[in-house]
Amino acid sequence: MVLGLAIGIVAGFLIAGIIIVGFTDTSMSEFIDKLKSTSFSESVIAAVVGALAFIVSVIILVIIHETGHLVCGIMSGYSFVSFRIFNFTIIKIDGRLRVKRFSIDGTGGQCLLTPPDLPLEKIPVEWYNFGGVFFNIIAMLAVAPLLLVKGHPFVTECVVIFMLAAFLLILLNGIPMKLGGVGNDGYNMIVLRKNMIARRGLVVSLRANVLIQEGVRPKDMPDALFVIPEKIDYRNPLEVTLPMMAASRLVDELRYSDALAEYEGLYTHKDEVIPLYVKEIACELVFLRLMNDDMAGAAALLDDKLRKYIEAYRKVMSSKERILCAVALKLDNDKEKALSIYENLKSRESDYLLQGEVKSDLAIMRDMLGL
Repeated sequence: MVLGLAIGIVAGFLIAGIIIVGFTDTSMSEFIDKLKSTSFSESVIAAVVGALAFIVSVIILVIIHETGHLVCGIMSGYSFVSFRIFNFTIIKIDGRLRVKRFSIDGTGGQCLLTPPDLPLEKIPVEWYNFGGVFFNIIAMLAVAPLLLVKGHPFVTECVVIFMLAAFLLILLNGIPMKLGGVGNDGYNMIVLRKNMIARRGLVVSLRANVLIQEGVRPKDMPDALFVIPEKIDYRNPLEVTLPMMAASRLVDELRYSDALAEYEGLYTHKDEVIPLYVKEIACELVFLRLMNDDMAGAAALLDDKLRKYIEAYRKVMSSKERILCAVALKLDNDKEKALSIYENLKSRESDYLLQGEVKSDLAIMRDMLGL
């Protein structure tokens, strides 16, 4: 850990030097001489300032990035749904903006909009995806002139680190690539332009998200949202969204046998599907195996890693409470505990972001418990 911190500090000074030399009239030899003349205490303070500046810069840049998606999306004809920074989400409910807590593994923020009512091939996708990178580029260029201003060295350090953080985010989001199996903004922009199944996955998920945040259960949504294409590229999360949504609707309809078959089919592709989706599929398989009286199959799947995942997200995803209720009732034979989980979820119903999901999970739990 100490070695890693030391390497990080050295790398930080090196990168800072490159940026300072590149954007100011300071030479590399002058920068090195300055470091040599700096006392140990000054170096420590500079390192602390740099670390804090990086953390603050990332927070600011994530907000700017998601604002870029929001502005460019709205300019493209999309409508506002929700705006999330880390665990805090601003959501529009009944015409009013409210703040709720929600998080998704592996993401620092998310801006969700609903696409315009146009034919699939005419729905704009470029600027909605590129907006975040575009705003980060503007932010980086906007602070660059501050490097030419003679001020306190720590101010220059903060500006350099902000620009460095912006540059890294621009690269990570702008250069088409997959991170953990998930396409970044640049990758999605290219894929959505050509792949109509992926585009439909995006559009359908955005429209379903609006309905579920408004309190509509999956079983009450239009059938057109749940049509599954004949062929699915399971390496593409946007395409996999389509069969996952259809399977979740079967759960809401209490068609546990059919839902189990769909989720088992999805799980056979676990080596292709992104890790987050594999965890979600595994969670639903635990529930469905229990509801289909396959106790051994559910127990085999419910290892320590999956239990930790369920516990980590039970406060923001009501489906995890439903699964824990089924585990208590069917696997642990503890109806009192299962009832307690149900009552606890019912008392916190309004806290959840996805109101349609909460209504669905509470209804399923009532049916399960015979209430």
